[in-house]
This record gives sequence, structure tokens and C-alpha cells, in this order.
Amino acid sequence: MSLIDRAFSIHDDAMILRSRRTSILAANIANADTPNYKARDLDFQSMMKSIQVDRQDHLTMARTSDRHMAPSQSLPENGIKYRNPLQASLDGNTVDMHAEQARFSQNAFEYQTSLTMLNSKIRGMLYAIKGQ
Repeated sequence: MSLIDRAFSIHDDAMILRSRRTSILAANIANADTPNYKARDLDFQSMMKSIQVDRQDHLTMARTSDRHMAPSQSLPENGIKYRNPLQASLDGNTVDMHAEQARFSQNAFEYQTSLTMLNSKIRGMLYAIKGQ
């Protein structure tokens, strides 16, 4: 893993997960009136830990044969879970619109924070390269 990969990896991973969570939360909001729709969410903390552990494991792994499996670069699926509703709906839908909108807004804010951090790192590297 190069220095640039190490510098950006956590922010890159966070933005990918936040983007994925945005899609999941948007699907929940879009299906708020769909009978029997089960709200899902992404466990951001556990997935970030899983990705970081996975990256550390991959740093020490070496393929000594073409028959060995290559390390996976995909995101783990185990962090996506169905949400238990606070109040049951008569039609079986588990989406709480107010809670989903709050989660969506919080996730958008956290995505923007990750983007700001990534931009800050890039600016710092540009200043270092230019010698300013």
C-alpha cells in the first residue's frame, strides 16, 4: 500500500460507506408507504472496523501461488441489517419517516465532513509539493 493510499484510505472508505448508506436510507424513505417493506440500515461503525481489519490483514498477506485466493476489495455485506420499528405498522411496513429523514440528514452531514477532511488532506499535500 502506497503512502497516498494510506493517507486517503480511511476517508475514501468512509465516503463509500456514507454513499452506500445514503442509497439505503433513500430507499427506505421512497418505500415509506409500501406494505410489508422492511427498513434497512448500514452499521457504519462495524463496517469501517471490518474494512480496516481487512486492510491490515491484506498488508501482511502475500500470494505465493496463482491458485491462492486474492484478497477481496469489496465491502462486507454483514453491516446491512433490518431495523426493528419503534411502533408496529398495520401494513407491516417498518419505515418511520421522521427517523429516516433524521438519519438521512445526519448521514449527509457526515458525508460532507468526510469530503471536507479529504479536501484538507489534498490541499496539505499540494502545499507540500509546491513548497508553500
